[in-house]
Formats: sequence, structure tokens, C-alpha cells
Amino acid sequence: MNGNGAPRRVGDVTTVSAGTDGNEGAGTAQGSDGAGASVAPPVSEASDVSEASAAATPAPAPAASASSSASAAGSARTKLERGRGALGPALELVHTGRAPTRAVLTAELGVTRATAGAVAAELEALGLIRVDSRPGGAGGTQGRPSHRLSVDENGPVALAAQVHSDGFRAALVGLGGRIVATAPGRVPVSADPAQVLGAVVEAGAALLAQTGRRCIGAGLAVPSAVAEPEGTALNPLHLAWPAGSPVRAIFADCVKEAGIDGPALTGNDVNLAALAEHRHGAGRSAQHLLCVATGHRGVGGALVLDGRLHSGSSGLALEVGHLTVNPEGRPCHCGSRGCLDVEADPLAFLTAAGRIPGPEVSLLQQARDLLREESADPGVRAATEELIDRLGLGLAGLVNILNPDRIILGGLHRELLYADPERLRAVVADRSLWGRSGGVPILPCTLDHNSLVGAAELAWQPVLDDPLGTLGTAA
Repeated sequence: MNGNGAPRRVGDVTTVSAGTDGNEGAGTAQGSDGAGASVAPPVSEASDVSEASAAATPAPAPAASASSSASAAGSARTKLERGRGALGPALELVHTGRAPTRAVLTAELGVTRATAGAVAAELEALGLIRVDSRPGGAGGTQGRPSHRLSVDENGPVALAAQVHSDGFRAALVGLGGRIVATAPGRVPVSADPAQVLGAVVEAGAALLAQTGRRCIGAGLAVPSAVAEPEGTALNPLHLAWPAGSPVRAIFADCVKEAGIDGPALTGNDVNLAALAEHRHGAGRSAQHLLCVATGHRGVGGALVLDGRLHSGSSGLALEVGHLTVNPEGRPCHCGSRGCLDVEADPLAFLTAAGRIPGPEVSLLQQARDLLREESADPGVRAATEELIDRLGLGLAGLVNILNPDRIILGGLHRELLYADPERLRAVVADRSLWGRSGGVPILPCTLDHNSLVGAAELAWQPVLDDPLGTLGTAA
């Protein structure tokens, strides 16, 4: 551990049994010595009363058969594994806001209320969620209000970091995508990734020391395609880092040297923004979500299919910044000409509006400020229309290829959507086959610092997969 707060003891928490047939018992108390003891289910709800009554019925005399004992032991082990398997799905439901009450959790897991209660109790014992049983149901509801579930605001955090052309930002992010603390770093990004990532982790470690939070791992967002499984940044064009920089290994070394426990993972910034928006923002409930966004420089894209990022065979899918939208346009870093990367990013907007960028704030902030504060200026208006048309042309091509059910836009593209939503949607509809048949919803991203939240999701994923195994061993 890194000394940022002692974790709760989890060796003696209740382990639940969550079967899929809805007929399982209430749970088994699993001590640190592995011995199990029956736990009577709560009796405050109707379906639990019958279970409690059944549990109170005198059991028949134990059979002398060894095979019967072995069968019973095997059944207990099966239920134990089922219960542990329910913890991760339950935590993800609360984490993404899809189970605000125990009643919803029960329905989503397909278990009895007693089992859902035991699952929630164990997650609460792990310091991950809170269960609120105080009355608070909406007026006019019948029966006992269901217990409310929420993430524990004082629970563990992930260290999240983002590097971009104008500097970096480190943050601590809890469950639910909640940013607990941030530390922006407006420093020149040197050509040495180790130097930059060392500064990022140092800032994150300082946040951990200040807050005293337990850290479960770290995630890093970078403006580059990240090749899998090596974790190398193949084209960090706007950072001047060497192509193929082993950013994941460097980041992991920095995290380890800082005394921070847990995994250290890395991903493309727009991919991670899309993941965060799908779980906590504008992309919720979408099955085929396309995200296109500007960073501080360049344009990126991501696709989330059935809740998972589509990254291709080696992590390099959806390099949408290198779609050609103006064959006679500006030269691109990739060697082509007129790519989205140079036709629809903040620098392109400032240039089209006749503005010379200054060093005071980031290019992205300068472009946003110009669009918001001087939208009536003829030059700014012409630049806005030009970039909307370029962006719409690129989106139309992606709609034809990918057939998404929702498009979300981030960075400067979100501001362009706000500036003239009808123009952008009309360009996409006119230029895409599927757009003409009904249109694809185009929405703004809703999360602040969504790449940071997505970087934290990388670190939280092992906990979402196996809360007890991950946090239990850490204790």
C-alpha cells in the first residue's frame, strides 16, 4: 500500500449466493479460515419472510451417507462461487447508475431480494457502495420503499492522468466517474516521455497524499493510437515523442516508483472519452456508439459496441482523424492532405477565422472562447460553417461504414454542434445513405474531462470484474 489510508478488512465479510434460478438461499458467511456458517436472511420483505420461515423449520436428521455430505458440500461451493460472481455485475450496475435501488438491483441480477441485499451488504463492507434504508420513497408509492444504493463517496479512487500537447492533468476518480481532486499541469511537454510521465505521476501522488485516499490503480490517456498488447504510442504526432514510445511500461515504472499499488494501464484519449461517456454520460444505453472529438490538437474517434470499445486487432481502429474531407486541403502529418486532423481541429478553426494563436492558454480553449464570444463576427461565422461542413462530411462517411445508433461529439466539435446543430445534422443526412432514411442522433458529450474519467475506468475495470478478489487480496 502507499500509505494513503488503510483499507477495510474484507476477510470476514459476508459472501452471498446468487443463483440464476431465483431459488437460492440468502448467503453464507465466509470467515478468513474458510469455514462457512449459515446466515439468516432479513425478514423485512415479503419474499424473505418465507425464506426465513423455511430456514427456521427443523431440519431432518443428518444422513450417515458420506456421498450425501459430499453432495451438500459441492452444492455449497457452487452457491459460494455464484455469489462471488454476482458482486462484479452488481457493482457495475451501481457504478453506472443503472441500479439506484435494491429493487432494481434485484431485477437486474435476476435473484431474490434477500440475495440482492446480501450482495449489496458485501459491497458496502468492501467500502465501495452505500446502502441507505431510510424512508424516502416518492409520494403515492405503495409498500416499503426500496433501499437506495450509491457509490461510497469516501471509498477508494483511481489515479487518472491525461497528456496533451499543452500539458497534462492528473486526477483522482472514484466509482461512478466522480472526480475527487485534480491537478492541472500547464507545462511544456518535452520530447522525453519519461520526464513528462514522471511529472504526471508525481502530481497524482501529491493528490493521494493530500486526500489520504486508497488507490486501486492508475490509468493514462494519450493523444496517440496505443498498440496492443505492448502499450506503445505509435503516432504521438502532437507530442513530439518518438514513434513507438513504450508509454505503458514507462507509466507503470513511474507508478511503481511512486509507491502506488495496482495496475497501471494506458489508452488513446478519445477511446477513453467514449468509454466514459458510454458508462456515465451522453452515450448511456447506446448499442453502437460513435464518438468523434478534437483534442488540444488533431481529431480522434472511437466506437463502443455492446458496451465494449472496438479497438481492432491491435488497438488501432477508428483513426478517424485521417479521413480525407478536403482533397485540396492542408498537408497532414500522416503524409496525406485534407484530413480531418488538420481541417477540423482547434488550430484549423483559429487559422480559418484569421486568428494567430497565443501562448497564454491552450489552443482548444482559445478556439472555444472565440466561438462563444465572437460568433457574430463574419470571419468567425465563416470559419464555423467551414469546419461544420468538413466535420459533417467526415461523419457521413463514418455513418455509411459503421451504422451507429448514436453519435457524440467532444472538444471543439461539441461547440460546433451547439453553434449550428441544424447545419451539421443536415450535412450528415445529405451525405450519408443511412442518414437519409431516418437520421442518426448527434449529441454533445456531457462529461467534463471525459478522457480522465475514461483513464480511471481502465484502472477500475479489475475491481468491477472481481471486487472481492481484487480488494480482498489488497487488504
